[in-house]
Amino acid sequence: MPVQRLNHAVLFVRDVERSVAFYREALGFRVVMGMPGAAFLQASGSSNDHDLGLFEIGAQAGPSGAGRATVGLYHLAWEVDTLEELERIAAKLGELGALAGASDHSTTKALYAKDPDGLEFEVSWIVPAHLLTEEVLAGRTSIKPLDLAGEKERYGARTRGGLGVSIPV
Repeated sequence: MPVQRLNHAVLFVRDVERSVAFYREALGFRVVMGMPGAAFLQASGSSNDHDLGLFEIGAQAGPSGAGRATVGLYHLAWEVDTLEELERIAAKLGELGALAGASDHSTTKALYAKDPDGLEFEVSWIVPAHLLTEEVLAGRTSIKPLDLAGEKERYGARTRGGLGVSIPV
């Protein structure tokens, strides 16, 4: 049987408590298990045992060189169910000084942010299958700035994203 999906990710961080506070405030994650120097978090819309593990390596840890000087992971991406939620998260990330960018990938509307250790992540809304027109599919070859107000007008603020794409119908 082939791989089905990503179950969880684990990050090395400088300070577990600082990272837990960030992921809790920015994305609504909750701690499901903790121990000295480690925490396991679950996304609020998840039934997974845990979605994110955090392991503390200390304040002396240098920045990740992935993508600049070393190979490594570029980012993790979490999916939200509506453009309204994407907009709420954009505001929260902006308030926290963590928002690094926002892009329209045609089939995916994405926010990019950095956690307290500078590790990048993405939060995205995926156009549901029944709204994937030839025009939308053709647009995947370019990246445009994200116009959340325009996308909410086009698709609806509360339209459930990912249906028939990342979420079985």
